[in-house]
Amino acid sequence: QVQLVESGGGLVQPGGSLRLSCAASGSIFRIDNMAWYRQAPGKQRELVAGITFGGSTNYADSVKGRFTISRDNAKNTVNLTMNSLKLEDTAAYYCYARVLETDAHYWGRGTQVTVSS
Repeated sequence: QVQLVESGGGLVQPGGSLRLSCAASGSIFRIDNMAWYRQAPGKQRELVAGITFGGSTNYADSVKGRFTISRDNAKNTVNLTMNSLKLEDTAAYYCYARVLETDAHYWGRGTQVTVSS
């Protein structure tokens, strides 16, 4: 079993920056894929950015060039650095992890990001 705990959300003005962190704990052999998703009120949860164990990344078109995902495999952490934040980035952000060996999927409880002037 893997537990994911997010931190780093908050209130920021448009154009500002935030850094989200997610720490995984529990019975971890290897976490293959990690990602950040977000869900705004009234909308479906969407992928923001993902990263493989080897460091390959993918981003939603809406955040390319503004957000950067990174991970530390030794510490089982994943971060999301968000720059040039826009009003439409307001959402609850969720950390996600997948263990291919067991085909298990894990979610954090989420952290709120609010972009407002």
